[in-house]
Amino acid sequence: MKGGYASGGFFGEAVDRIGGEPISSRMARKAPIRHLDPTLLLVTLLLAAYGAVMVFSATVTRQEEANLDPQLFLKRQIAYLVAGVLVLLILSSFDYRHLRTFAPFVYGATLLGLIIVLTPLGDVQKGAARWINFGAFQVQPSELAKVAVIIALGAFFAERKGELRATDVIVGLVIVIVPAVLIFVEPDLGTTMVFVAITGALLLVGGAKLRHFLVLGLIGVAGIGLIIQMDVLQDYQKERITSFLDPNPDVQSYGYNLTQSKIAIGSGGFRGKGLDSPNTQTSLDFVPEQHTDFIFTAVGEQLGFFGSATLLALFAFLIWRALRIAAMSRDVFGTLLATGAAAFWAFQLFVNVGMTMGIMPITGVPLPFISYGGSSLITNFAAVGLLMNVHMRRFL
Repeated sequence: MKGGYASGGFFGEAVDRIGGEPISSRMARKAPIRHLDPTLLLVTLLLAAYGAVMVFSATVTRQEEANLDPQLFLKRQIAYLVAGVLVLLILSSFDYRHLRTFAPFVYGATLLGLIIVLTPLGDVQKGAARWINFGAFQVQPSELAKVAVIIALGAFFAERKGELRATDVIVGLVIVIVPAVLIFVEPDLGTTMVFVAITGALLLVGGAKLRHFLVLGLIGVAGIGLIIQMDVLQDYQKERITSFLDPNPDVQSYGYNLTQSKIAIGSGGFRGKGLDSPNTQTSLDFVPEQHTDFIFTAVGEQLGFFGSATLLALFAFLIWRALRIAAMSRDVFGTLLATGAAAFWAFQLFVNVGMTMGIMPITGVPLPFISYGGSSLITNFAAVGLLMNVHMRRFL
């Protein structure tokens, strides 16, 4: 055969085109829902449900002893879950490439929120100004800033099309440093570290050269030395680092959290003690902040190695899907969005689980989808929404 039939299979390229446009592209544009990633959605919902159960288990005894609603935290976490699903649907409903146009507005709104937190309008809890109180609920701008920075930095790097010069790297760092400094001042060292992980991943995928990373590494080492020399860290932050480095921390003071955390995880064994088991570290409320930063200790104690391994397997699948979507994206911007999501999930997972076992310093980084908190959960669902968006439009 001649013409299109020779190169287009049995029906030929001529049949596959209507008005010069491939049928696959036309169908993808008209019905992107056809390319929904059901496995990504399923693992997201499983993680969120896993988190809701563990939040309830970690808080029910304390609530009952205080004669309060034992399901209060569970109800709130489910409400956050529903809100997160709505955010996911919204962010996956339009072409993600439009975000490149709106990236400056998203970034500016995030900076405004971070500035408001540091004013008298911000809500101070336990010496940290991280929340904006809206009466019935609170918003933590530093959590939302993770997705905003991924969008802003991804949009800027995408314009360079994989070729970053030194000036591009500097501008990218400025984009990240401004919100990072505001978050560090709150103070929130953990989220600041997450920004470092996101930046490193996007620089790598965005086209930064080896010499750029070498220079940034030297600057980073010098910056850490300067922070230590200028005594910038808060006392409690120093204690957390000290307890991590000290092989025999004082279990009555700065080493208490870490000690109780290790006891809880180690006592779970292979199958765990069960969600309703009495006289455990969880039920006796021995582990501080167990429903937030130390939620993994409840998983280890009550569900044991099997439950912990199952949770880590779900996270591994989620991160793999993010990297897979990054590889399948048709444009650099989609690749950067997916890479940013994978980076911040992987980093927070490693740091959160690591700090409960004593292999990482305690920095207050929540466990994605599992730790209690509306802003954190909604941020994670927003990242999934961006991933779903990129996957659904990978043929356009």
